[in-house]
Amino acid sequence: MPQIEAGSGIDPVDRYPCEAHKPEEIVAKLRQVDVLVSQGQSVAEAVRSIGVTQFTYYRWRKEYGGLKTNQVKRLKELEKENERLRKAVSDLTLEKLILREAASGNF
Repeated sequence: MPQIEAGSGIDPVDRYPCEAHKPEEIVAKLRQVDVLVSQGQSVAEAVRSIGVTQFTYYRWRKEYGGLKTNQVKRLKELEKENERLRKAVSDLTLEKLILREAASGNF
């Protein structure tokens, strides 16, 4: 079996090409699986038909299950905003520590 290296675009665990899916696409694929399962297909067959592994499907379902497209967009926006705010707090905390150290004369 050939070696799969990091950054090759292939997931070394699943051996499938790594593909970044947009949240809207994920929600659509989850709905598609639900429809196929309701039509009598097994979950494994339905998941295979959308081109992802069962692990990915269940991970997506855990994160996005029950959300509508606009809710997923809002979730991603809030996650980005949260990340930005955490970085700002971290930067300000570091500046505060530097100023405190400089004020005490221990440099």
